[in-house]
Amino acid sequence: MALPGTPVIALPAQLPEWAAKAVDLASPRLGAQALFASDAFFAPLERMLDPAPAVFYPGRYDDNGKWMDGWESRRKRHAGHDWALIRLGVRGTIRGFDVDTSHFTGNYPPAASIEACVSASDALDALQAANWSEILPPSALRPNSHHLLESTSREAWTHLRVNIFPDGGIARLRVYGLPVGGLETAGDDLVDLLAMANGGRAVSWNDASFGSAVSNLLLPGRGLSMGDGWETRRRREPGNDWCVLELGAPGIVERIEVDTAFFKGNYPDRCSLQAAFVGGGTDQSITTQSLFWPPLLPEQPLSMDAVHEYGEQVLPLGPISHVRFNIFPDGGVSRLRLWGRVAQ
Repeated sequence: MALPGTPVIALPAQLPEWAAKAVDLASPRLGAQALFASDAFFAPLERMLDPAPAVFYPGRYDDNGKWMDGWESRRKRHAGHDWALIRLGVRGTIRGFDVDTSHFTGNYPPAASIEACVSASDALDALQAANWSEILPPSALRPNSHHLLESTSREAWTHLRVNIFPDGGIARLRVYGLPVGGLETAGDDLVDLLAMANGGRAVSWNDASFGSAVSNLLLPGRGLSMGDGWETRRRREPGNDWCVLELGAPGIVERIEVDTAFFKGNYPDRCSLQAAFVGGGTDQSITTQSLFWPPLLPEQPLSMDAVHEYGEQVLPLGPISHVRFNIFPDGGVSRLRLWGRVAQ
């Protein structure tokens, strides 16, 4: 039994492939923002986008009542329903959602729906006048549960309207999708071709045992902790760990950064990159091909908690669209940057 005041952390969702291979477009780390809510009396909208799992403090109260880790509106005493407006971190296609009601039991909404639009403005009047499309029809919710729900649209969107019927609380909202664009106006500028904000994505990987998503490698800024990177289990057999990544747009790589921030007793001994321009195929076929791609960066030694920069060591392969990042034999890496120019 937890001691009074001890936070109780919600169990993580068991993600299907469509979510595991996507990124959370509603993460504040990508620039997502909670904009407006019809009501947030018990808990502010910003908490619903917190990247950390929802927690529950048994004895914590504030001036308005029980402290809850999420967005919670007051009990509605008239017709209608509550809603919230969210700006995604980057424009992207949406595969689905995790509508998480962890710790909300007698105060969860019985149902929710989600609409989407494209808007150049975050202003309330502009969003209210926008052309909204329903991408998640009204769906039944349960108390204290993860609800993994697929989107009905594959278009690219910038903003969401979350409707709850009629009121209540949602602990977390994850919006699983893929960033779109970001490099259309790059011209001949030197850019991070692999950045998530520029459309980079994780295609496949052999291991992510510590729950650290491979896509963390593509996030902006340096890692915030050892949990904010990609870390594999301790390898007890021959071989090495790897992941395959797709660039936001084909380009020519000039400089590479490998950041092992916070990884000290568990950073890889060495790393290398292979790369190729891939004209088509499935994620599975691309992964198989990656075994035979030529080297972009030959094996390089790594050190703990440091940014490693490679320029002269980068081999001239011309335009590439995908890379295979190898770490030897195992361990954790915080960020990977591929600085280059978009292929014209």
